[in-house]
Amino acid sequence: MDYTYAPGRNHLFVPGPVNIPEQVLRAMNRNNEDYRSPAIPALTKTLLEDVKKIFKTTSGTPFLIPTTGTGAWESALTNTLSPGDRIVSFIIGQFSLLWVDQQKRLGFEVDVVESEWGRGADLDALASKLAADAAHTIKAVCIVHNETATGVTNNLATVRKILDEYQHPALFLVDGVSSICALDFRMDEWGIDVALTGSQKALSLPTGMGIVCASPKAIDASQSAKSVRVFFDWKDYLKFYKMGTYWPYTPSIQLLYGLKAALELIFEEGLDNVIARHTRLGTATRLAVEAWGLKNCTQKEEWFSDTVTAVVVPPYIDSSEIVRRGWKRYNLSLGLGLNKVAGKVFRIGHLGNLNDLQLLGCLAGVEMVLKDVGYPVKLGSGVAAACAYLQNNIPMIPSRI
Repeated sequence: MDYTYAPGRNHLFVPGPVNIPEQVLRAMNRNNEDYRSPAIPALTKTLLEDVKKIFKTTSGTPFLIPTTGTGAWESALTNTLSPGDRIVSFIIGQFSLLWVDQQKRLGFEVDVVESEWGRGADLDALASKLAADAAHTIKAVCIVHNETATGVTNNLATVRKILDEYQHPALFLVDGVSSICALDFRMDEWGIDVALTGSQKALSLPTGMGIVCASPKAIDASQSAKSVRVFFDWKDYLKFYKMGTYWPYTPSIQLLYGLKAALELIFEEGLDNVIARHTRLGTATRLAVEAWGLKNCTQKEEWFSDTVTAVVVPPYIDSSEIVRRGWKRYNLSLGLGLNKVAGKVFRIGHLGNLNDLQLLGCLAGVEMVLKDVGYPVKLGSGVAAACAYLQNNIPMIPSRI
C-alpha cells in the first residue's frame, strides 16, 4: 500500500498547485488527438480569445506554452529584451528573488530594488530611478504582482502611474502567476506590456501550461529583441497563428480541454465574482489568524494578499513542524516558509476553485496542529472569527436562487 494513503480527500491549502474541480478532471479524461486535425485549431482559437478575458485585455496577444511559470518568465524576458539591457526588478520574497536570478543569468543588467520580506515593492525607489533616467536606459520594469512566499500584493496601478508621470517608455512586465483569475488584474487599463500566469494556480488546472499575454508594444519589441530563444520564441507562434494551425510543436491535448472547462467555470461564476470570493476568503483567513493571536507576515493592510496568507509563528515553534504535522496527522497540506522565512512562517493558500466551507475545514485543521505543536490556541477561536464574518458576507449561489 502507498504509505501516503489517508481516507477522504487531502485538504490542499498550499498556494499552488491547487484543488482541481471535478468538471476539469472529467474534461481532461480523454485520449490523445491529432493536434493537426481541424478540431484542435478550432479549440485553440476559442481558448486564445477566452484567455484574453482573464487578463482583461482586448489588444493583447496570448500564448499558451507547455511550461511552468518559470518558463513563462523566460518567454516574457527573452522575447522583449536584448542581452545587456537595463531592467529594474524588485525582490520582496522567494519568487521575486528567483525571477531576478533568472534575469541575471539571461544576461540583463538588473537594477535590483530589495525590500524587507513582508513589505511590498519600494515604488518610491522606482520613481527615483525613472526620474534620474533621462536617457531612457531602463528598458523594462519587472514586478511580481503577488509574492506567495510572504503573502504580499503589489499595486500595479501605481507602477503604471509612476511610469506615466515620468513619461518613461520602459516595458512593464508582470508576474501574475498567483494573482490572475483571483485578484483584480487589468492588463489594458494598467498598461501592462507582458503578463503571465501558470495553469496550477487560480485557474485550478494541473501544472504544465504557462499563459503569456503580450501587448502590441511588447510584440513590436519582440521584432528587434536579440535574446536567444527557441522553444519560447513568439515568432514561431505568430507564424502558426497566421497559418491557422496555431501550434509550432505538440501541445498537451488534455490541458487544452481542461483549460476550456476551467474557463467555463470562471465565466459561469463571473470573473468579478471570482475576485470577490477570493477577497472574502482572504479576509476570513486573516481574521482567523488574528483570533489565534498570531501575526501576518505582511506588514501593512495595503499589501495583504487574497490568495495566500503567511502566518508568523513564535520563536519557540518551527513552522516546518506545523506543515509536517498537518500532513501526517490531519491530511492537511500547508505551505512551508521559504528561504529567509523558513521555519518562521507557514502559509495558507486560499485560491482557485475553493469555497468558504472548504476554507473553514482548513482553519479547523490548523487550530488542531497549533495545539499539537504547543501553541496555546483556543480551539474554535479562528474558526469562529471566520464564521462570523463569512455568515454575514457569503452571497446566495446565483444559480440556486
